[in-house]
Amino acid sequence: MSAFNKLAGSTPTPPGLERLVLRRLPGVLLLGTLLIGLPALLARLFPWTGSEADVAVRIMTIDFYAIAVVVLHWTIVFTIAIAAFIVMVMKGPAYVADAYPLDDAEEPDGAGRWRRS
Repeated sequence: MSAFNKLAGSTPTPPGLERLVLRRLPGVLLLGTLLIGLPALLARLFPWTGSEADVAVRIMTIDFYAIAVVVLHWTIVFTIAIAAFIVMVMKGPAYVADAYPLDDAEEPDGAGRWRRS
C-alpha cells in the first residue's frame, strides 16, 4: 500500500498564475535586494560635509534602514512564495487519508469516555 492514495475521479487543475509567480520570485528577490542595497553603497561614495563622526552616523543610519528594508523585502517574497506553493499543491490531484474508527457518542460517561444514546 502506498503512502499516498489518489482519490478516484479527481483531476488536477491546470497551472495558472502561481507558476509564473514562482518562476519570477528568484529574480525579484535578487533584483530587489540589489536595488535596496544601492543607497547604502552610494552613501559611501557621496562627498559628505561635516565632521567624521557626523558622516559615520549618517552612513550607519542609511545602512540600518537598508538592512531593515532588505529583511522586509525578503519576508514579503518568502510569504508570496509560500502562498503560491500552497495554491500549486491545492491544484494537484486529491488524495485520500487512511480510514480510522470513530467513536460516535452524544455525551461522555463518568470515566471521560463518550456514551452512546
